[in-house]
Amino acid sequence: MADVLSQSQIDELLNAMKNGGDSPGEKAEETSQKDNGKQEIKYTKYDFYSPRKFTKEKMKLLNSIFENYARILTSQINGVFRIMTDTTVMEIQERRYYEFVNEVGDNDSVTLVSAEAPDSSRNNIPLMINISPGLVLTLISHMLGGGDEIIRVENGYRYSDVEKALYRRICRYYISALRDGFSNYLSIDFNMERVEENLSMVQDVGLDETVATILLNVDVSGMASEKIKICIPGTLLEYLFHLIDSRKHMGRGAVYENNRDIILESLKDSKMTVTGLLAKVELDLNDIYHLHPGDVIDLNHSQNGEVKLFVEKQAWFAGKMGTYKKNMAIQINRRLIEESETQKEKIE
Repeated sequence: MADVLSQSQIDELLNAMKNGGDSPGEKAEETSQKDNGKQEIKYTKYDFYSPRKFTKEKMKLLNSIFENYARILTSQINGVFRIMTDTTVMEIQERRYYEFVNEVGDNDSVTLVSAEAPDSSRNNIPLMINISPGLVLTLISHMLGGGDEIIRVENGYRYSDVEKALYRRICRYYISALRDGFSNYLSIDFNMERVEENLSMVQDVGLDETVATILLNVDVSGMASEKIKICIPGTLLEYLFHLIDSRKHMGRGAVYENNRDIILESLKDSKMTVTGLLAKVELDLNDIYHLHPGDVIDLNHSQNGEVKLFVEKQAWFAGKMGTYKKNMAIQINRRLIEESETQKEKIE
């Protein structure tokens, strides 16, 4: 059933139409309040001038990748820097590149990261990572042996030369975790290209190009909330989705393919130890010490009784001991593994 708009909502819509609305491409969030003053309802505008390029399934896949990335990142950062952080995915949106540029400060450092699959051609469009200065300086403090204090800075903070060098080192941990985040879907290498302090000067991506922005929230010891912003250009995203789809098709083909003969062909020349066991007996150390040549040990087993054959310490066969061409031999009568499997099926 469709929602019925209240009179206040209708008035706000009419006022927005009179004022001309927002400019094309802008994704503003409209808030309207019910007549009785209850909870606000947020409406996200859909820009028909820039329709969605990627399906909901693709964005869900991206969300799954970065949720895995956030878990791995939390474990690695906490272990390396000995600090309690909790990284979670706040939102993943498809937007225009200029929107990401406008959100990043003029003095913020942005790391450009290249992506390359081992068995595919290299993609020249990098992704971008922006880590809030408060998080970077807190990690630098722990790296240099500082206490548990949380460092807070104002917007527009500029790193010193020493902090820039340590910032690059910290970024490498965030970049290396990207490979593990994507590992469930494909194998791809991420490498740091350079660090830019003025994102508007980066010419690799057009301002109107479609990008995916990932916003990660980092809770630092429950005392501060920092942000990590990741921007993946649409060209790079298409490249990654293409690799993932190709892996899926290969995986589906392997499921229905009968590889029994290939596996047996590769295993048939393997060398394995086969041992025949007639019986087992336990003796005290004192009895063993007093043994002499000619003494007889009772095995409590008939000479014509069954002998077990072990393949790499696993009982596989049972048979009779005898001779073959003047050599000791065992004639196999039955398979023990098949009998044990049959007994399990009867029990189940």
